[in-house]
Amino acid sequence: MKNIAKLHYITQALNSNTHAQAAEVACAAGADWVQLRVKDQPYEEWKEEALQTQAICRTYGSTFIINDNAKLAAEVGADGVHLGKTDMSPVEARELLGADKIIGGTANIFEDVQQLAAAGVDYIGLGPFRFTSTKQNLSPILGLSGFEQILQQCQLAGITTPVVAIGGILAADIAPLLATGVHGVAVSSVINLATDKLGEMQKLRKELQLKQDNVRPRSV
Repeated sequence: MKNIAKLHYITQALNSNTHAQAAEVACAAGADWVQLRVKDQPYEEWKEEALQTQAICRTYGSTFIINDNAKLAAEVGADGVHLGKTDMSPVEARELLGADKIIGGTANIFEDVQQLAAAGVDYIGLGPFRFTSTKQNLSPILGLSGFEQILQQCQLAGITTPVVAIGGILAADIAPLLATGVHGVAVSSVINLATDKLGEMQKLRKELQLKQDNVRPRSV
């Protein structure tokens, strides 16, 4: 089984910063899993963002995942891809990327989880937990009760694929979410919009009971 982090950081390009610059700040603060989330960019620009972000992840020893684009993940040699509901199927992505790469998929209802687990994904991003402005065409909000119901269904169905909660998650949400049976959480705005990114990352990692071994001071 592949090592799936308990804390997934998702990039945003904000305040004139690039995705790569956002990733560097997050990695310096302790992010050991980075998902490059680029939308509506030409392929070559997307590729350049991917190469720059991947170089930063390699420097910090962080796992590098590309959102949506399995072809690009294969081309640049990313650690894996996260697929949305309208992207390439996990089976096709596995054929393209090979057995060693990480493939994640997005779910909103239990039937999504079943399909992704049957397709052999390595983890499932389930959400949204609450409203988030970082994603367009947001699926119905699950809330804690939705997670409790779906994770209970997973247990009854014998589904053991790691489930990662996503969607407007804050540090205070982590303990109750972990109690539902999720493997970990994915975050974006809580880090990207924080004035004290290191402090916010430390709070998240503390709630997830993660050590701070890979935190490095920024050189810029």
